[in-house]
Amino acid sequence: FSPGLLVVAGSFAAFRLLNRGVERLVPPPPSARHNRWKWRNIWTSLAHSALADTHNPSPCRFYLHPDLSNDLVGTHPPGAYSLVAVSVGYFLEDFVDMLCNQKLHQSWELLFHHSVVIVCFGIAVLLHQYVGFALVALLVEINSIFLHLRQILLMANLVHTTCYRLNSLINLGTYVVFRIATLAWMTRWLFLNRQNMPPASYAVGTVGMAIMTPMNIILFYRLLRSDFLK
Repeated sequence: FSPGLLVVAGSFAAFRLLNRGVERLVPPPPSARHNRWKWRNIWTSLAHSALADTHNPSPCRFYLHPDLSNDLVGTHPPGAYSLVAVSVGYFLEDFVDMLCNQKLHQSWELLFHHSVVIVCFGIAVLLHQYVGFALVALLVEINSIFLHLRQILLMANLVHTTCYRLNSLINLGTYVVFRIATLAWMTRWLFLNRQNMPPASYAVGTVGMAIMTPMNIILFYRLLRSDFLK
């Protein structure tokens, strides 16, 4: 039994409660009232991204702890373990929310994505190892803020606005830096440190990168086509 599982359970419950009450805080506009669960889901996801980027900002972690980039297995700064455990709780909640409210053919990609993240982050929580590697992965939440804002603006029917256009530019820029480049760096780190890792852990990491990299490249193309090439 790991104490981190209590944090995971508490995080799951907290994000579930937020999901249930977010409509009272941010009522959906008329254009989004036909899909209320999606409105709640996006705002809950935005809350997790904001929490990950402001409460324990990963870039600051690597600046304050330069040794972290050399040892992503056994080294992790204070608070990092809790952040990873909280993120596991969020991804579990989001997985359940989509499973209960969306058809499988519409959500299978995100469900698959969440399954990979839950397994990889769950290993870090249970073993108290690879927390640094999970922190690197959480850098993508910087881009997720603008990705979720894009969905909110779409649901609010604000596509033809300066705000949407500006968000689209920032979204693509942060996507390249904090998703594609981050995944490339993680893949390189795995390759360079393969001899220092147990075969099982290396296999999980390699499979995870092999799944996440093409998924993120495809999503980038979809965003580029939707917002700029049409």
